Amino acid sequence: MKIKTAIILCAGFGKRLMPLTNETPKPLLKINHISLLENTINLIKKLEIKHIKVNTFYLSQKIKDFISSKNFGLEINIIDDGREILDTGGGLLNIINNSTETDFLVFNPDTIWKNEYVTEIKKMEYIYFEKKLENILMVVKKDLSFDKRFNGDFSLFGNNLNKNNEKKYIYTGCQIISKKIFQNLSKNIFSINEIWDRYIKKGNLYGFESAIEFLHLTDKEIYEKILHKNVKI
Repeated sequence: MKIKTAIILCAGFGKRLMPLTNETPKPLLKINHISLLENTINLIKKLEIKHIKVNTFYLSQKIKDFISSKNFGLEINIIDDGREILDTGGGLLNIINNSTETDFLVFNPDTIWKNEYVTEIKKMEYIYFEKKLENILMVVKKDLSFDKRFNGDFSLFGNNLNKNNEKKYIYTGCQIISKKIFQNLSKNIFSINEIWDRYIKKGNLYGFESAIEFLHLTDKEIYEKILHKNVKI
């Protein structure tokens, strides 16, 4: 991998998984005795990325304690959102402001990142650098989602994402971003969707289509169904 740093977004409240997340942050919920956070870190190790930045807010000390209790053999830096949660875009900006890197591989840990994703992520990275992109999102057809209730986030035409017509594609929770996407921003709290919408208007939000079954902890009901599915990760 050319990318040297991965980011894992761990600041959220996990409200749709309450009461399971009343005392346990969502990234520390487990599938087959492995937490979502550890599973994400294990995938990053398979990608041979040595540096990880984790943002925290809700129950942040528990995430810090978990990481310090493990020997992942990686450099993992924890960056707290601060006095208030910064949302997905603000959280990323806060992390990037604390890094000298230019390009980042970003994960939401509430997707179950199976080993098959390694090949797809490497292909996505190749396209990102080959086409000199600033943002590329891994998306998947709704048909491949374990949770059939998803409405869809995007339409995909060729490799361009937009929100026109029927939205048949779901954002998987993995993207590659350049720090350039945050240029000329004057606010600290915002959703990454604002950045995506800006790129859609310019016609250059790039999508990479995954062919892997999409397992995502949408809520408590889906989490329990995935547990019964006995997923191997």
